[in-house]
Amino acid sequence: MSIRRRTYGALVMAAALALVTACGSGGSSGSDAAGGATTWWHNGTQDPLKSVWERAAAAYEKAHPGAKLDVVPIQNEQFPTKVPLALQSDNPPGVYFNQGGGLLATQAGSGRVADITDRTKGWIKDLGPAAQGWASDGKQYGVPYASHVVGFWYRKDLFAKAGITKAPATLDELKSAVTALKAAGTVPIALGGKDRWPDAFYYNYFAVRECSVETLKSSVAKAKFTDQCFTRAGQDVIDLIALKPFQPGFNGTPAQQGTGSSAGMVAAGQAAMELQGDWNPGVMQGLTADPAYKAELGWFPFPSIAGAAGDPSVALGGGDGFSCTVKQADACVDLLKYLTSAEVQTDLISSGAATIPVNPAAEAAIKDPVVKEVFTYNSKASYVQVYFDVALPTAAGQALNDAVANLFAGQGDAGSVARAVNSAG
Repeated sequence: MSIRRRTYGALVMAAALALVTACGSGGSSGSDAAGGATTWWHNGTQDPLKSVWERAAAAYEKAHPGAKLDVVPIQNEQFPTKVPLALQSDNPPGVYFNQGGGLLATQAGSGRVADITDRTKGWIKDLGPAAQGWASDGKQYGVPYASHVVGFWYRKDLFAKAGITKAPATLDELKSAVTALKAAGTVPIALGGKDRWPDAFYYNYFAVRECSVETLKSSVAKAKFTDQCFTRAGQDVIDLIALKPFQPGFNGTPAQQGTGSSAGMVAAGQAAMELQGDWNPGVMQGLTADPAYKAELGWFPFPSIAGAAGDPSVALGGGDGFSCTVKQADACVDLLKYLTSAEVQTDLISSGAATIPVNPAAEAAIKDPVVKEVFTYNSKASYVQVYFDVALPTAAGQALNDAVANLFAGQGDAGSVARAVNSAG
C-alpha cells in the first residue's frame, strides 16, 4: 500500500509540536537514536506493509551484525510537515519515505539529502526507468521500492445489482453508471475528501485526458498550467461533482484511516467504487476482518473523454521510495539496496503490500488476476504522468491540491486550479 500523500494546511507550530512529541516517544531521528542506530521513517502504520518492513528490518540486522535500525512508522499524512522540519534540524532520520519528483528536488535543496549517485551506480540500473523519478539534475537522491498507478476499484456485486454489465470505458459511460447506481440505492463513488489528495486524483486524471502528452510535459517542467486543457479539466471536475456521485459528508471522510474511510466503505460494500491507487486492496485488508470483499473487487482505468486531446493510454501514477540524509548515507544506501532485492520485493507483492515491484525478479509473485490486470495496464501505458503534487515544485503542488479541494467544497471555477499553480510558480 502506498500510501499517499501530501496533506497541507497544518500549522507549523502544530507540526513542530508533533515532531518534538514523536522524538520523545520512540519517534526519534538520526544517528543519536537508539544508541547510534540508523533511524528509518516509513509510512507502514498498518498491515500488510507494517509487517513487511518489520520482517525486512529483522532480516537486515541479522545479516549485518552490529547494524541497528530504529524503525519509526509514521502516518502518511504527517510526512509533509515532519520531513521539512527534520531536514532543518541537526539530527534528521537516516532513511525517510518520499515519492520523488519535484517534491524530492525541493527537499534536496536543503543540503541535508544525500547525493547517492556514486553509491548506487552499481545496481540502480536494475530498477529500470522507475529510478529516474528519484533523480534530479542528473543526481540520484533516492530509490523507489514500488511503482503505482491510479484507477477505479469497484464492487462487481454492486455493479450487477444496478444492472451495469461492463466497466465504464468513457466519461459518458461513467456518468451513466453513477445514475444507475444511485437509482439502485447505492453510493456510486466513495471519496476521502478530508485528506485532499484523493480530490486531486480527479483533477489530475481529467487533465491527463484533456491535455496532450507534450502539453503535460512542458507545463509540468515550467510549473505553468496556461493551456486551456487545464481549464477544461477544472470544468470536468465541476460537472462530475454536480452529479452528486459521492457519499454525504465526503469532504470530512478520511481516505484510509478507519472503517468509516472511503476505502473502508468500498470494503464493506457501502459504496460501489473509488478512484484510488493500486495499493487500495492492501489498505482495505487492514480495515476489515471480513475477506469477502476481495472476491468482489474489480478494476478499470480512468475513462476516456470523447474529442479530448489526451491519449487514453496515458496513466496517472507515481511510486514510493526512500531517501538518505547526509550523515548516514552509507548505511542508508546499503539498506535501500536490500529493500529493492528480490527477497523483499517478493514479500511486498506476496503480502499485498505492493502491486507493481521495481525489481523485475518479483513479478512472478503476482498471482491475483485483478492485480495482474493493473500491472499489465501500467506496463503498457504509453506514458505515466506523475501526480501533479509530486511532479511539481512543492509550492505549486500545494497550491494545486488546495485549489482542487476548494472545488470539491463548492468554491472556485473551472480555471481556479490552473491560476493557483501559475501564481505559485
